[in-house]
Amino acid sequence: MQTVLFHSTIFGPIRSRRLGVSLGVNLTPDDGKICTFDCLYCEAGFNAQGPGTTGFAPRERVAHLLESRLRNMNEAGEPLDVITFSGNGEPTLHPDFGGVIDDTLRLRDRYCPSARVSVLSNSTRLDRHDVEEALRKVDNNILKLDSALTATMRAIDRPTQPSFTSEKAIDLLCRFKGQCIVQTMFLRGEYEGVRIDNTTPEEVDALIEAYRRIQPREIMIYSIDRQTPAQGLEKVSREELEEIARRISLATDIKVQVA
Repeated sequence: MQTVLFHSTIFGPIRSRRLGVSLGVNLTPDDGKICTFDCLYCEAGFNAQGPGTTGFAPRERVAHLLESRLRNMNEAGEPLDVITFSGNGEPTLHPDFGGVIDDTLRLRDRYCPSARVSVLSNSTRLDRHDVEEALRKVDNNILKLDSALTATMRAIDRPTQPSFTSEKAIDLLCRFKGQCIVQTMFLRGEYEGVRIDNTTPEEVDALIEAYRRIQPREIMIYSIDRQTPAQGLEKVSREELEEIARRISLATDIKVQVA
């Protein structure tokens, strides 16, 4: 198993296949992983590697490092499309997530007002008012729903909270009243003797019903692009993703982006 951890709080910019030229922000430890999911496909590896020793980056340090990088990019005339919160786990676990978002929006407005602020979240902490409030402030709150069927979601995403269900995730996503982007990873394969496939007609139909309820402004679908910690997973082809996107778009009249 090969893992790819971000060993700094600010990283990049990199060219994201979904978002463009992206400057990354990692709020989780830079020498370990902390997440409320333990996804089979996570490029940061399994949670079993441990949380490391550095802890969450303090709010003041995040702001200092981000301002320094944005100032340097601004002075050098470097283009920037988006500031993206991702990193080595779930960014909304940061104890001052809302404050970090406020700082980031202020710095974005000062140094790169045309750039967007995006947060990639697994949707497990949307029941926290402070998290929901912060996510409503950003340009792109990209929220995960890998399956509308709980058994499949648990097989793929392996939530650390046993009571977390797809139904709960969908209910929480509905609270955004369309002001969100829903992201779905499609894959198939086998792990520990269990066959996994969220591309079946039953799975796609269940997702379509969930998307209809949530009414996001956009749906992002994608498949495996890098080595995964779990062996035996299969990438879904671009052609198949395009066909799934066509089905979803026709059934929901919602924009679907294939990444």
